[in-house]
Amino acid sequence: MPNKKNLAQHDMLPENFETIEEFCGFWDTHSSADYEEIMETVEMEIDLISNKMYCAISKDLLSRVRTQAHRLGLSSETLINIWLQEKLSTTA
Repeated sequence: MPNKKNLAQHDMLPENFETIEEFCGFWDTHSSADYEEIMETVEMEIDLISNKMYCAISKDLLSRVRTQAHRLGLSSETLINIWLQEKLSTTA
């Protein structure tokens, strides 16, 4: 049961949020520690499976990729994937 005295010191937690932006805005400006007394314990399992593979790349080459990616407004990972896709589509 929530301690009303402690909750009175903080904004009331809304029953529902209309949008994800409203939800994020609330938690950006509030601490969940202030609402521990009304929280419920939840058990869950998460199965994290990544579809990414990691490859070694030399520091000099990575530096050049980062420079080019920055010029194009892309992340290094995105640029590398684009270049690999382009290369593989021309060599069948």
